[in-house]
Amino acid sequence: MQMDGQDESSNVEDVRGMSGGGGGIGFGGRSVGIGGIAIALIAGWIFGVNPLQILGLMNGGGGQVVQQQQRGPAPAPPANDPAAKFVSQVLRSTEVVWTDVFRAEGKTYQPPKLVLFRDQWGTACGQGEAAMGPFYCPNDQKVYIDLGFYDTLSRKLGAPGQFAQAYVVAHEVGHHVQNQLGIMQKVDAMRGRGGEAQANALSVRVELQADCFAGVWANRSQKEQGWRLQSGDVDTALNAAAQIGDDTLQRKSRGTVVPETFTHGTSAQRVNWFKRGLESGDIGRCNTFESRDL
Repeated sequence: MQMDGQDESSNVEDVRGMSGGGGGIGFGGRSVGIGGIAIALIAGWIFGVNPLQILGLMNGGGGQVVQQQQRGPAPAPPANDPAAKFVSQVLRSTEVVWTDVFRAEGKTYQPPKLVLFRDQWGTACGQGEAAMGPFYCPNDQKVYIDLGFYDTLSRKLGAPGQFAQAYVVAHEVGHHVQNQLGIMQKVDAMRGRGGEAQANALSVRVELQADCFAGVWANRSQKEQGWRLQSGDVDTALNAAAQIGDDTLQRKSRGTVVPETFTHGTSAQRVNWFKRGLESGDIGRCNTFESRDL
């Protein structure tokens, strides 16, 4: 994909040179990530990290929230960092798209911050770990990413390419859009009234909607902002969506698939909902909660 000359966002915080211990080890918030529990299940395989530590953060359990340390303003990333520049350009493109979508509905979009960290970083949802992949924390309305994940996406999960990387950012911003629209709050209330199976099923619909929102971004952004997809770009994003489907990750990590434990959807479902947003550019086509057939 070509984003040469595209504007960069002013909402990127680069904490890669700072200490990452501010959030402690208590987990009390709920964060939403592109790999989620499926990433946790294969964390030992890829990173040698105890998945229980990651699951505590993803599920918002296992302890009380630990107060974050007070830090000064985080700096912007350096101008000579091409990877940081790319995600900053992608973030800016999401800001333009979602501002326009919200304005058309008579609403005001408040963009998230995107935090570049290394290894681990304290968040309002608990201690973020690089091993869990990029994630969104609704408690502080920030997207967190260790750029080393892109190497994992390419070399470990078989999903290379810049558009695949852009899809990752757009998916996490999709969770922020859900938060802004009040969808996350409604889902959390429904989770509290059901058991584990219902909570997992709701999580699948949350994740698939974020995939669809990422597709909406891609459709609208290239039309409105002048960047262009190159041959094979869509395939790389679809491959990324497929590689992080619950069924694919479970099959890689354990050799079997347990559908009732899915929290992000199958590879086919993730590809389908991303394509639905990509082909339509219409947020109204992304209502996974009223769809019988995912």
